[in-house]
Amino acid sequence: MSLTKAPKRHRFPVSIISQAVWLYYRFNLSYRDVQEQLAFRGIILSHETVRKWCTKFALHFIDVIKKHERKPSDKWHLDEMALKINGEVFVLWRAVDSDGIELDIFLQKHRNKKSAIRFLSRLLGTYPAPRVIVTDKLKSYVKPIQFMCRKADHRTHKRLNNRIENAHQPTRRKEKCLIKFKSAPGVQRLLSLMGKVRNIFSVEVSRYKNKAPDQRFAFAAAKTIWLEAALELLSV
Repeated sequence: MSLTKAPKRHRFPVSIISQAVWLYYRFNLSYRDVQEQLAFRGIILSHETVRKWCTKFALHFIDVIKKHERKPSDKWHLDEMALKINGEVFVLWRAVDSDGIELDIFLQKHRNKKSAIRFLSRLLGTYPAPRVIVTDKLKSYVKPIQFMCRKADHRTHKRLNNRIENAHQPTRRKEKCLIKFKSAPGVQRLLSLMGKVRNIFSVEVSRYKNKAPDQRFAFAAAKTIWLEAALELLSV
């Protein structure tokens, strides 16, 4: 299979489709920003086409990246942040490991015990229970962690959760770029793939920790994963 071939019922090849999707989910760009970047390369399409590609193929890229993710560390950081979507306040629950790898995000209406149970159930359905869980002082976490992660050491000390506070920043930057989020399902899809793309292209490459040759090697590995997902679009 070749990147120059187009998926069924599409006129553009997978190389262009995957490039558009990658630009939107990797950087703080709107659909029109992606349209303009492609137009500079001589690829003329509408921002609505970019939107449809991003909506249609997001879950496919999430699934492929998940297959190549490395095993997370046994220390998790959990936190939640408020998001206003179409004038309505939602709570975004997020979990990362000690290296900054995003494990999952889950958009819910509340910040209570039931919401914490739902989020922990999603995490424990995908990953083995951790050795340490770090949260803020939200009391909704206490009993769910006690019963669902009996052996985990639950820590809530001040400034211990800075790792995940930093993980919230790309979400705020994307929210500012798009001016506002439009729908809850769209935000869940957007932030889910944003996190997975950031895992392989930012956290793994890590320009602050790795030397230049290691950065190039890690970027090449991340690019290989993305292009593998792009090739699979031909059979979607």
